[in-house]
Amino acid sequence: MTEPWPSRTITRLLRYLDMNGLFIDGVRLDWDAAHDGRTQSADSTDTADYTRFIAALSSLHELEFDNPLTFFTGENGTGKSTLLEAIAQAYGFNAEGGTRNYRFSTYDDVSGLSHRTTLIRRRGYSRSGYFFRAESFFNLATKAQDYNRSGALASLHEQSHGESFLTFMQSFDGPGLYLMDEPEAALSPQRQLSMMVIMHRLLDRGSQFIIATHSPILLSFPGAALLSFDDGQMHPCTVEDTDSHRVTEMIINRRDALLHHLFER
Repeated sequence: MTEPWPSRTITRLLRYLDMNGLFIDGVRLDWDAAHDGRTQSADSTDTADYTRFIAALSSLHELEFDNPLTFFTGENGTGKSTLLEAIAQAYGFNAEGGTRNYRFSTYDDVSGLSHRTTLIRRRGYSRSGYFFRAESFFNLATKAQDYNRSGALASLHEQSHGESFLTFMQSFDGPGLYLMDEPEAALSPQRQLSMMVIMHRLLDRGSQFIIATHSPILLSFPGAALLSFDDGQMHPCTVEDTDSHRVTEMIINRRDALLHHLFER
């Protein structure tokens, strides 16, 4: 008969399993559930839930993550921020940003997609990590002073938007789950490179990032998985495939011709 494993061995194995792999392996969307979480028949309609009219989302039923760094990209209104927000809420993050311990709300404009969202997880909740939204970071910085007992984040409002965001990001040392909605809105191109260095350090420590972005700088991160929400359906792409890269390339290489086309037509 096989001898039972010593409790110390089991503890070490559980610790190993908790420290390896992704925090979120995938996402399932249940379109038969109402946006407030109640069951809804397949032939009924819910006009209050606009998410079912977003093409890239309404065609999505399951999404797998096999990369610790995943970028959502695409034109405005294609659903990338909406899906990221739903993932954040389903994981337990505050809808306006922060860690799983933050609880504040200034304006309720959150979609009901999180009630349709089931996360596929094979790893325990992260002890580190946060949900970042560029549009609500001012409110997050205010609350960070209340939640941060060490005082390390007390000066966020004394810094520029980009500097305060990097300070907030540097206060986490992973491994953790980091969800970011258009972080480039707070950062200059140089600061985006600084952010990539921080991301590299956290990824090396076992963290996972899911980021919605338009930035061709961030999208160029080596080895990242890129998912485009354009063309009404989510699909893999390369940084060269994105409109953000194409427009940036035109501005750099064919600026005069591009501006002449815009202003003279």
